[in-house]
Amino acid sequence: MNCDRQKDCNGCQNQTCLLAGVDEPKLGEECGVFGMYDMDGGNVASSIYYGLFSLQHRGQESCGIAVSRTDGEKRNSQMLKGMGLVNEVFDAEKLEKLQGDIGVGHVRYSTAGASIPENTQPLVLNYIKGTLMLAHNGNLVNAVDLRRELELSGAIFHTTIDSEVIAYLIARERLHVGTAEEAVKLAMQKIKGAYSLVVASPRKLIGARDPFGFRPLCIGKRDHAYFLSSESCALDTVGAEFVRDVEPGEIVTITPQGIQSDRSMVSEKHAKCIFEYIYFARPDSYIDGKNVHSSRLKAGRILAQDYPVEADIVVGVPESGNPAAMGYAMESGIPYGTAFVKNSYVGRTFIKPKQSARESSVMVKLNVLREVVRGKRVVMIDDSIVRGTTSARIVKMIKDAGATEVHVRISSPPFLYPCYFGTDVPSSDQLIAYNHSVEEICKMIGADSLGYLDENRLDELIDGDQGFCHACFSGVYPVDPPKEDIRGDFDK
Repeated sequence: MNCDRQKDCNGCQNQTCLLAGVDEPKLGEECGVFGMYDMDGGNVASSIYYGLFSLQHRGQESCGIAVSRTDGEKRNSQMLKGMGLVNEVFDAEKLEKLQGDIGVGHVRYSTAGASIPENTQPLVLNYIKGTLMLAHNGNLVNAVDLRRELELSGAIFHTTIDSEVIAYLIARERLHVGTAEEAVKLAMQKIKGAYSLVVASPRKLIGARDPFGFRPLCIGKRDHAYFLSSESCALDTVGAEFVRDVEPGEIVTITPQGIQSDRSMVSEKHAKCIFEYIYFARPDSYIDGKNVHSSRLKAGRILAQDYPVEADIVVGVPESGNPAAMGYAMESGIPYGTAFVKNSYVGRTFIKPKQSARESSVMVKLNVLREVVRGKRVVMIDDSIVRGTTSARIVKMIKDAGATEVHVRISSPPFLYPCYFGTDVPSSDQLIAYNHSVEEICKMIGADSLGYLDENRLDELIDGDQGFCHACFSGVYPVDPPKEDIRGDFDK
């Protein structure tokens, strides 16, 4: 909360503050990666463009595509990247200039490193073995120490992102081993944290996933072309067949001879990000064999079981709240309705790194259908509450539209701890649930009742799979977090 009287706040003052300030920047995604190798020699840039377009929800800050020809010189890469959305950075003329049969693409939301053009991805390194193109989704917890070690050995960094640390490690290891995939494995033995990597060497497309499997990565195939993607929905967009997920700890190498797999770093202990299913991923994606839409329906059903209420209509906050609202309606028997009109020409405003305007981005993005909620007792489903400002604004919008009651249900447990693995969950002192009870939060956001998804039922969202990360709810981290919060610029 941005309030001079925060220490003396007693609830009603909190609500006033919540409604007066700038909307909170809600959770930010971790980035999206996409790679393609066309064995027939066709240009891949346009397909990568459409793949990134399908992954735009994972990051709206910047994007880029790098390509090269496997039948050309080892240093023949071409790259275009910039700040903004995919359709803002690229057009048909620019894509036509990117000539290559192998390439990688990236959409970015910054969790480590400033929001500046220099930090856009993919990264392209030209070194003695040729060209290395890399796109990274995730966040390392030992990036600062590794960066310092590399700098002391003579490395010169051009960005403030942990992805450049990974690229340098791979390039350095490649000098001492026979293949690029061996270099990737040796680099993986040094880095700690969350990462899904798409790497293109002069003749190979390589995908790698950290041993815990924090971030998703899957393989697709279309005719004689292979793909690597953060989500399966992007494979559908380019007409590719889903082959399988890359396993946590697995390295896959794609060449004209097919797919080779190195599972030497595969571990039995997994920590897949549960928030991929609650919020991050597109509902039409399958992640590690689980459909995202089905997981959100289950979350709504669980909320209806644990927090029933007498009401006239169930509504979801677009977009991720809608499937959970449908699940709540199916389980409770309360009719499901559409209460919000969403401005399709406004991006996911809360993942834009900084907001300085005083205008409410929520009101720009959403408007309430008065005829739907007027005189009704409304159950409103959303995916999370971070600082509480956005929730307070939406509850107020519904009540101003004539609703007699607004009962808020959240399809995740309360956020209590920061995430160091690529999700932009802020420090605990900025999380409304860390210092306030559910009853206090309910009063602060102006709701008539409030219920969160029970942490003990999270595994039901993914069919009983226990191998997921819940650190932002429990404080139990699968990897020791850094001693200080390193998210942001390395030089801060």
